[in-house]
Amino acid sequence: MSNNKKVVTITLNPALDLTGHLTDTLNVGSVSLVSKSDLHPAGKGVNVAKVLSDLGAQVTVTGFLGQDNQEPFCQLFTQMNAQDRFVRVAGATRINVKLVDNQSQVTDINFPGVIVDQTAIDAFEATLEQLALDHDYFVMAGSLPRGVTPQQCANWIELLHQKGKKVIFDSSREALKAGLNAQPWLIKPNDEELSELVGTTLTTTEACQQAAQTLESKGIENIVISMGSKGVMWLNQGQWLQSQPPRMQVVSTVGAGDTLVAGLTWGHLNQWLHQDILSYATALSALAVTQIGVGVPDPQSVIELQQQIRIQAI
Repeated sequence: MSNNKKVVTITLNPALDLTGHLTDTLNVGSVSLVSKSDLHPAGKGVNVAKVLSDLGAQVTVTGFLGQDNQEPFCQLFTQMNAQDRFVRVAGATRINVKLVDNQSQVTDINFPGVIVDQTAIDAFEATLEQLALDHDYFVMAGSLPRGVTPQQCANWIELLHQKGKKVIFDSSREALKAGLNAQPWLIKPNDEELSELVGTTLTTTEACQQAAQTLESKGIENIVISMGSKGVMWLNQGQWLQSQPPRMQVVSTVGAGDTLVAGLTWGHLNQWLHQDILSYATALSALAVTQIGVGVPDPQSVIELQQQIRIQAI
């Protein structure tokens, strides 16, 4: 496989996702029944890696992984043909619970991750330095484990930026706030995360655009805002593009944002035109909500749906 499809995904705080589909709605304070469940390796960067691998990218995965329950991750990485450069740390990787009710609403219960010590941080930094020698694209996605500060996360983005690497950064809260100042090449907040960043609830497309423009001054080349069924907006060098997917039959929104990130990354790895990148990534993400689990079972159906995505300059 040609080297230009190489990508590193960084998951600092992976998780085993326990997804339960409720027979009805979530009964807070009493019993809720689950009709079917599934436990699988996840974390935003791992999800992105899975999709990229399905699309044909040559993926290297890194971050911090608890050594006590690493087996499902090892199996997945082997299946994906991914190069495993995760730093092993003491303890077990966290389990996150996702409860999907009969209206397809997802309740996330996210547990704290493993505790990362200085030795692990040094090992991770050495790994990054090494991977930067022959990779140009780095996707850093998800939350931070205990022991990693938002500033440290920003330093890693800055380190890669200084080496001329393209960092696709998808996080939230304090990590996102700190990372924005380290010049990531692309960020993908959803409308809620963007609202949190600017400290005001953004209800319209125009308000989201204005908020994004304030971030552009930080030297972030690509600002992508995902707005669920309202589509995706992308600001690049003062130009806005917006995509509108057709209505989809929603089964689960778990991993749809990660799938969008994977699609944007894949488009750039292939050096497609911006319109094509956005329509493909939107189609990929729209299909993701129609399935359980992250991945691309049928790449052909993405290309078919791509024809139905409306793209316009705004």
